[in-house]
Amino acid sequence: MPESTYWERTDTFEEKMRLLEAAYRRKDYRLARSLADSLRQSLTLEQQQQLPLGTVALGASHFTAVADLPAPWREWARGWSYAKILALDETVSLPRDGEPVELVVAFRGDQTASLTREVRVARVETPTGKLREVRSQVTEESRRGAERHCRLTFFANSPAHQRTLWLIFYGNPDAELPRYATDLEVRGEGIALNFENEHYRAWLSPAMGQLERLMLKREHGQELFAGGEGHGEPPGIDWAHDYVTAGNFQKLRVTNWPQCPDYEVIRGPLSLTVRRWGFPHSTVAPLFSPARMNIFVEYRFFAGTPWFIKAGSMQVIKDIEIGYLRDDEWVFSGMSFSDVMWMGADGKFHVGPVTAGEEKNLWGVGFMNRTTRDAFMALFLDHTAENLPGLEHTGAPLFHYKWHGHVWSRALFHNARLPAGAVLRQRNAYLTMPFPEGAAPNETYERLRHAMTNPLAPAAAQLPAGFQAAAPAGRLARPGEAGDSPIPKRLLWEALGGCLDEQLYAARPSIVDLGLVYDVRVQGDVVHVVVAMPHRGRPRAGYFSYGSGGNSTPIRDRLLRVPGVRRVVVEQTWEPHWNANLLADGGRRKLGIPEFY
Repeated sequence: MPESTYWERTDTFEEKMRLLEAAYRRKDYRLARSLADSLRQSLTLEQQQQLPLGTVALGASHFTAVADLPAPWREWARGWSYAKILALDETVSLPRDGEPVELVVAFRGDQTASLTREVRVARVETPTGKLREVRSQVTEESRRGAERHCRLTFFANSPAHQRTLWLIFYGNPDAELPRYATDLEVRGEGIALNFENEHYRAWLSPAMGQLERLMLKREHGQELFAGGEGHGEPPGIDWAHDYVTAGNFQKLRVTNWPQCPDYEVIRGPLSLTVRRWGFPHSTVAPLFSPARMNIFVEYRFFAGTPWFIKAGSMQVIKDIEIGYLRDDEWVFSGMSFSDVMWMGADGKFHVGPVTAGEEKNLWGVGFMNRTTRDAFMALFLDHTAENLPGLEHTGAPLFHYKWHGHVWSRALFHNARLPAGAVLRQRNAYLTMPFPEGAAPNETYERLRHAMTNPLAPAAAQLPAGFQAAAPAGRLARPGEAGDSPIPKRLLWEALGGCLDEQLYAARPSIVDLGLVYDVRVQGDVVHVVVAMPHRGRPRAGYFSYGSGGNSTPIRDRLLRVPGVRRVVVEQTWEPHWNANLLADGGRRKLGIPEFY
């Protein structure tokens, strides 16, 4: 009997769990491991389709038609159909210069084909009333029922205690992937990355994704590293997170991961996000592999910014006795610095040893060198615990760690019982900028932390009554994005809609149905197509581009039939990785994907 529904073509999580338990009881361990891997695939799909990106700052119903915008703006934004008006409020009387703004934004699904291609951000300039495009980045585009959500990043300037207005344009079938120039350069694959901006260069461990080295980009290029043999694992400068088990029997570390149990890497011109999570490993794993405390760590690095963010959580899965745990520890070999820096709960910055009585209430720690003015400091922005009393904010810096170098270590909850459901959360900013010149460096650090703990506040907005708009210079569209392509984009997308994935023998969806076409650009009579492949087990895009493996409707053949096309260039990319959120409505129907997916 032929399969006709989605659940006849795959298996539920519950069915796989039943099969896994049966295989385990039969001691069929190879089958059990295969089923565990299949369960991971099911969970990956569920996460893609259902995990919220976060609190939505602008809802799908908040939009205006571009045709209803002031007349001077309409021609400038020709090609785009819709806009959302965003307000950013500065609430603590601190001017902002290039502050990273990250928002989760929702859009009606019938108003956009690809947020990654279409979204543009423009600032409303005052007092001129003109629009000016700013660099922006769309990541984590996802389908949520009849809506599409994404994470939108851009940099904002704002005078102290004022509201600024921004327009988010979308709804342009001719839009191309924006190509913004920034100083953020990322090299490598997976978590084995090295990257840089104008302030620093950094390396992640290819084994575990932990921050391994950091070079400060000024004059002599001071490099922060941890030397030696570690504890048998590759050493790095960031050693958290870990915990010691009851009776000081052993330490379980994320730095003992031979490879990340799970990770996500999100790359773009404005930011790089690296997320990793799993249970920490024993030094003799898998001999001991307790599933008691799940750890999540996220790094976020930005273009043009002299600091980066680390956020993390330690989630207690079952009641556990611990000797102690650490959620922040940094080690630097050599003797690069001359002084300790720290900040207390009052937000005041200090140079010198931590004052007696303040050791357990720290909100900033670091080191500086009076001669070179090199500095590295952590600002603790958020450090909270759920179902855990008596959280201490420790981590006083030490100059000598067994003569190894400088260290700070935030060790918490000594000889404690942690209940199931407890969660420890943190969000820290790590500053790479030089120690400020002048008589009052404390103002720099105090103002920066105050701004970081009180970011620009987003809100849905409308243009104020009586607003006077002025004509911006130029236009928002690049050549070919406003219905002016030398070869109509509509014809090109229609042709690509005939390029089929014939390995899905009965459904035969097109590469457009599957969401594998990321971009279409036209230069004269040359068409440039950017395509993805579904996963690394199927890495060769030649199957679609020129017909390898028996594909009878390749991209080049189809596009060369469009009048005016002389040459076709097909570029394959893995960024962003394809996932089921990118399926078009037609692809979902052909594959029989349930609406709740």
